[in-house]
Amino acid sequence: MRRMVAHSLRRAAPALLLLLLACPPTTAFAADAPLFAPPMPPLVATGPLTFAPLVRLVVPAVVNIAVTQDADDPHKRQPVPPGVKGTPFERRFRDRMRSRGEEMLGAGSGFIIDPSGVIVTNNHVVGEADRITVSLSDGTEFPARLLGSDDLTDIAVIQIQAPHPLPFVTWGDSRQINVGDWIMAAGNPFGLGSSVTAGIVSARGRDIGASPFDDFLQLDAPINPGNSGGPSFNLSGQVVALNTAIVSPTGGSVGIGFGIPSEIVAPIVAELRRTGHIDRGWLGVTLADGDTHDGVRITDTDRGGPAQQARLRTGDIVLAVGEEPMDSSRTLIRTIAAEHPGSTVQLKIRRRGAVLTVAVVVAHRPEGMDD
Repeated sequence: MRRMVAHSLRRAAPALLLLLLACPPTTAFAADAPLFAPPMPPLVATGPLTFAPLVRLVVPAVVNIAVTQDADDPHKRQPVPPGVKGTPFERRFRDRMRSRGEEMLGAGSGFIIDPSGVIVTNNHVVGEADRITVSLSDGTEFPARLLGSDDLTDIAVIQIQAPHPLPFVTWGDSRQINVGDWIMAAGNPFGLGSSVTAGIVSARGRDIGASPFDDFLQLDAPINPGNSGGPSFNLSGQVVALNTAIVSPTGGSVGIGFGIPSEIVAPIVAELRRTGHIDRGWLGVTLADGDTHDGVRITDTDRGGPAQQARLRTGDIVLAVGEEPMDSSRTLIRTIAAEHPGSTVQLKIRRRGAVLTVAVVVAHRPEGMDD
């Protein structure tokens, strides 16, 4: 049907063209009015003719990560990972793992941020692993150990021990990234090995429902299974995002990928390197967004929680934490989570028309909470 319609449109096109040419000019336009606006200087004066210099600079610091589990433990056996399944490498991976008495669990990417071998990747890449193997761009392989991970932001830090300093990359400030800026993504798509793709930042602040801390950059550079944990670079070769997720009805790239901005990743990585975990603050409240984005309503308080102990009530509207206004429940959750457990925060609230300031001692966020 689609071909028939196209064919009929092609046949009708000459007649339509003749009809349009035969019509006299409409009186809405002056006969001598210019068709085009005067020339203007381009908003984007130059663009990269090649990404090759950038690739040469940063790709040696991008690594491939293979995660395995013991094959003789039936409770741990996992299917072939999506990054490999259906590719020419599926049988090779199966045979390789079987010969080692291991079961392939996952394949992903990462990047070295310290010449001593500290590597950033996604938690979903290295979680539940018995063994982590890192392959450098020159094919050299090293076993890796987990330094720390954070489920809620899907960030993990691992380390390898190499006999020499390793190439590494640095953080760029994602707050300086604008929608429309060029980025280059690197990683290990479908287990093929080191690859790069380029595109632009399509949007900022995307919430894809992964956690209450979602604040993704949306990228149109092709990102596929196996790219998880890889970096996205600005044109200066600095990491501005940790590639984490894609939207795909087909299993491959459709031009909608998501990266955690460096403004979130870098401080979490620094804390994971220091302590191996992330301590987050907690209020013990259930929240609801208002229609006007002027504060967040408390709909319930957890028994014995910090909010109840501070005598916050159901129906209170949280207007600000300190001097920072709260326009959504996500903003409030993230703001409190950033506070160190045991610290005191000043909540400005509205209660029955009166504005009050309430001091609340933030508690440690319970394990396993996802909101």
